[in-house]
Parts: sequence; C-alpha cells; structure tokens
Amino acid sequence: MKKTLIAFVFLLLGSDLFAQSEWIPLFNGKNFDGWKIAENPSSFSIEDGLIKIDGPRAHAFYVGPVNNGEFKNFELMVELKTMPKANSGIFFHTAYQETGWPNKGYEVQVNQTHSDWRKSGSLYSFSDVREVHVKDGEWYTTHIIVRGDHVVIKINGKTVTDYTESKDNNRPANAGEKKFDKGTFAIQAHDPESVIYYKSIKVKVLD
Repeated sequence: MKKTLIAFVFLLLGSDLFAQSEWIPLFNGKNFDGWKIAENPSSFSIEDGLIKIDGPRAHAFYVGPVNNGEFKNFELMVELKTMPKANSGIFFHTAYQETGWPNKGYEVQVNQTHSDWRKSGSLYSFSDVREVHVKDGEWYTTHIIVRGDHVVIKINGKTVTDYTESKDNNRPANAGEKKFDKGTFAIQAHDPESVIYYKSIKVKVLD
C-alpha cells in the first residue's frame, strides 16, 4: 500500500511538472477569442487562419484564461511574417489600455525594412539591434524568455538580445512602467503601411 501511495504521489508530481513545461496556444487560428483590440479594431483580421495586421495604430491585448492573463516568468514563441516596410511589436508585462502606445511593459521590435533603425529582436530603446536577421515575406520565429529581470530574445533560434535590467547602467530616468514586473502580452498594428501576419502565438509558463 505504501509503495502504491508513493508511486501515485510521484505520478502527480510528474504530471504537474509536465503540464508546466507544455506550450499553450494563445491564438486559436479562428477568431480573436481571448484577445481585446484597442483603438482601431479594424486593423486586425483573420485571414486563412492567420492574424493579418493592416491599418492604423492598434494593439491586441491577450485577456484570455491562460494563467488568468497574467505572466511573470515565461517563454513566448511567436511565428510571424512581415511584408516590405512593415513595423510591429510584441509586448510583454503590459496591460490593456484604450489608446496610444502601451505605457506598461517592454516591446520586442518587429521590423526588417521599416525606416526605424531598431530591427527585429530589439528590446525597444533598451537593448537595440541594428542587424537584420530575416527577410520580409518569410516566416520566422521570435522566442522571448523572461526570468526575473532577465530577458533573452531569439530570432530563428539565434540569440540577438540578452538583457538584464538590474545591470543596465544607462536606464533612462523616464522609463516609468517600462520595466520587468508582470502582465499580459500584446501585438501591435503600427501604421497604415505596415502589413504583418501572425501564424502562431504560444506560451510556456515558468516558475
């Protein structure tokens, strides 16, 4: 009986650990269930199972049930494609707001050929990337790993940003709520000339 009980406990623990290591989709490929779009909802549409962004400034915030829509330590894997001159962003530790650029959290840049010199994989204005790692019109992955005040950003598996907030001696005094904390995710429609497609958005919650 004791051996059976011990085996059952280990089975439960193992199942819990396995569950925590699973990737969980945040976009279902059908609609915007679990997302709330601010400012210009028409900038976001579903086309052939993909999120298409095409229009003026808007942000889609995740407000769904996964982890109650609040994430601190996590891995986020996004599969996306930019069209020429497109600009977008992936926000984390942010919060829903009706208008404007998100005040809370950090932005991971999405940009290969837009005029902004900060390119994909930048932690926008805090640890910026000038090199272009992918081409417009091709699918690629952005992998964001956050633990504490440390973030690693990978483009197609290659680390392009490795940033620790507590070691940043040049952090601007007006950074405000752009800091590591906890919050949700958002994706950005930047301007009417930016067309971007998001195929997959999935998260792995970390302890």
